[in-house]
Parts: sequence; structure tokens; C-alpha cells
Amino acid sequence: MLDRSIYPDTLFFTTIIDMLCKNGRIMEAQDIFDLMVHMGVKPNVYTYATLMHGYFSDGKMDEVRKLLENMCSIGLKPDVVTYSILIDGYSKNGRIDDALVVIREMLDGVKPSIITFNIMIGVLLKGSRKEEAKDLFGGIWAKGLVPDVVTYSLMIQKLIEESSLQESDDLFLSMEKNGCVADSHMLNAIVRSLLQKGEVPRAGTYLSKIDERRFTFEASRASLLAAVASGGKGQEYKELLPEKYHYFSGTGH
Repeated sequence: MLDRSIYPDTLFFTTIIDMLCKNGRIMEAQDIFDLMVHMGVKPNVYTYATLMHGYFSDGKMDEVRKLLENMCSIGLKPDVVTYSILIDGYSKNGRIDDALVVIREMLDGVKPSIITFNIMIGVLLKGSRKEEAKDLFGGIWAKGLVPDVVTYSLMIQKLIEESSLQESDDLFLSMEKNGCVADSHMLNAIVRSLLQKGEVPRAGTYLSKIDERRFTFEASRASLLAAVASGGKGQEYKELLPEKYHYFSGTGH
């Protein structure tokens, strides 16, 4: 390319860095980044975010911090994508407090997308900070956004985990009243969580919704239902489950 006087631009370099990072070749990605700067091609926010994501995948937290400082030093401000990568990366590497610092910084200066809200709520719930997650959930509308299926699913799963079952049911009803319809993944996840708590009758309510919407009841959930329902209450569960699931109770024909 250079011999033909074809000079790569920012998009070219960023694309190469992205491909290298996705293949776990982080040091080579850093070499390309250094070459880019050496050639006088200016990286943009996405270039930095791409390399940060690679370092997060490799567990190199210090390198992420250096990149962020370097980015800010040349006058580039983190955008919603950068913040989302930082929050998600810190969370996945067990650095919940660092993720929370980034969340606060972001809310002070950048309007998050609903995807970013979902990441933030997931981080707070993972860090056992349910009340903060609820406050953040309640603030979504104030930012001109609307919760989606993922947002509601995160909150409902946490409520079930904590045995706040009536609250989880109420939130599900509120979700659908607000026009956000549960998908197959969400309903199957709710059934799984309820079965893990031994709440077979309650799970039956959501099994009915799976059937009504012609979704598939996932095989792993079916095995879990069979295991839970065989615990000595077969006949009792049979009366509370949709008819097609009676055979799981051990009393079907």
C-alpha cells in the first residue's frame, strides 16, 4: 500500500485493530495502534474503545486505564459506546466498584441508551445493589427512554432470586401493560428461575403463557420441571400445571 502511495486512514487502522482483538491478538493490535499514531493518523473514540474491549477480554485492566487517560489527554471524550464497554468490561472482570465509578461519571455527562442502562442495571444487581438498580430502573423514563424486555428480565430475575415473587409478578404485569411483550427467552428464563426455587405452581402460570404464544418450552427447563415435580407432590402439581405438562408430575398417563 505504502509503495503505491496508498495511505491507510483511521477507519482502515481501526478495522484491523478490531479484527486482531476479536482473534485474541491484543499485542499485535497494540502494535498497529502504535504504528497508526507514528504515521500521524489520528485514532478516534471508536479506535480507543475497540482496543479497550480487547484488553478487557485479555484481563489487562491497567492497559485499559492507560488508554482511557491517553484518549482524554488528546481531547477525545468518552461517548456512550466507550462507557458501555468500560462498564461491561469492569463488571465481567469482577471490578464492580470501578464499574460503578464509570456509571456515575457517565450519568453526569452522557445520555445512555437503553442498552447501556441494561448493562448498568446488570452490574448493580451483580454487585448485590438492588436498591440502586431499582433507582436506576425508575430513572429510565426521565432520560426519555423506555425499558425493553432485557431491562424487565434483569429486574424480574433478581426479584425471583430474592423470593419477592408477588413483586416479580406485578412487575411482569406492569411490563405487558406498558406494551413491552415478553419473548420466548424471557419466559423460559422465568420458568427456570421459579423451578429452581421449587415454585412449580407459579411456574405453571408462565408455562401457560409460553403455550399461548406458541413459544418452545426449552429442553433444559423440561428436565428441571421433571426433577422438581417428582419430589413427592406429583398429584398436587398435576392439578396446578397446564394439562400438557401433567406427565412431568409422575402421575400422568
